[in-house]
Amino acid sequence: MTQSAFRKTFNAMAMATGLTMALTLPATVQATDAPQPEGVDESLPPRLPLNELRLFAEAFNRVSSAYVEEIDDRTLLESAIRGMLSQLDPHSAYLDRETFSDLQENTTGNYGGVGLEVGMEDGFVKVIAPMDDTPAAKAGLQAGDLIIQLDDVPVKGMSLNEAIEAMRGEPGSEIRVTLIREGEPQPLEKVLVREIIEVASVRQRLLDDGYGYIRIAQFQSKTGAEVKKAVEKLTEEGKLSGLVLDLRNNPGGVLQAAVEVSDVFIDGGLIVYTSGRLSNSDLEYNATLPDLTDGVPVVVLVNEGTASASEIVAGALQDHKRAVIMGVNTFGKGSVQTVLPLNNEKAIKLTTALYFTPNGRSIQAEGIVPDIWVDRSKITREKQNPFRIKERNLPGHLRNGNGREETDASSEDDDSVDLATRDFQLYEALTLLKGMNILARPDKG
Repeated sequence: MTQSAFRKTFNAMAMATGLTMALTLPATVQATDAPQPEGVDESLPPRLPLNELRLFAEAFNRVSSAYVEEIDDRTLLESAIRGMLSQLDPHSAYLDRETFSDLQENTTGNYGGVGLEVGMEDGFVKVIAPMDDTPAAKAGLQAGDLIIQLDDVPVKGMSLNEAIEAMRGEPGSEIRVTLIREGEPQPLEKVLVREIIEVASVRQRLLDDGYGYIRIAQFQSKTGAEVKKAVEKLTEEGKLSGLVLDLRNNPGGVLQAAVEVSDVFIDGGLIVYTSGRLSNSDLEYNATLPDLTDGVPVVVLVNEGTASASEIVAGALQDHKRAVIMGVNTFGKGSVQTVLPLNNEKAIKLTTALYFTPNGRSIQAEGIVPDIWVDRSKITREKQNPFRIKERNLPGHLRNGNGREETDASSEDDDSVDLATRDFQLYEALTLLKGMNILARPDKG
């Protein structure tokens, strides 16, 4: 179809659509008993009144015919759709074929790029979180960084999809990222080497005898099942006395996965509910399983990169008083995006609801406030004094009055100090769990 024919068809469709809506509106209002399409709110105003549709068609024709350079009409229409969605909020977007395909790959955890979860802020790309063991994490990018330039191209003026596409490329190729970081007087430049991103959603290990650690990097479709397996593996190694659930720099992901993970720790009750304009946006998600951890103390680690589905888990466990939340305020993304497929393998990602914790708290723009505030800190190990003397080092010292064997606890102290220097927040979480168990002992002597 030629440009001229396409434009005539578009104008005819615009006029017909406007007239049809205008003519059928009174009948719709009067037919109060007529069934409505599922999810449609009868109180909503009619869409696309005739005058507004004529205005759009007129603007489209003026731009198409008078702009300094010739523009393909389909490109112009797609740009109009992008503009319409980008003005709503930072998360609504138009997805072309490639972007829609990439989004589907992201939920399975295998795709190419640098490993960044990003959003838009003031026209720049804001890092929500670098994903574990990816080029972005290895290069030291942090939650809150504002990307201002990709290679030699300024980010200002790009759409979020365009910026994401620019960061993708052949594995092994380099991209130079210029960013602004709070507390740094000058922009920072990082060189990232692209690679195939295979995000391991869940990892687990023992921190100490009886104290487990589960790290969730991202909520993918299988994350709930993987967390159940992680709990089983930890319990096979011995009775658990406490568990650290690490959600730091977890950008979120699949809502159902967040519900399933929460269900592992909560023994019944509401996990999260959503509320939106459409009736089918009002949903409740409840726990259906018994607590698979048998009620062991849990500390959830969060930071400014903890977003979306991660905040659902943290909020649910906090409201049920099932875990102590430790760290700093989370990102504050409390909105639900629905991907609505369009023709020709394209789609729109549209914010359709807000989600709320079991106690009715909206996380949107507020985040989860930790129960115990522990900032990221760098701890330097003090050089040990080789001449430090204790009672047991003195010649002729008395033996322990209870007949206990003299032991050297220095190796255990060394392990604790090493953890504190590597990851102070994790060290504090483990220390809290041990303290909770001491207070819970039947014999505190």
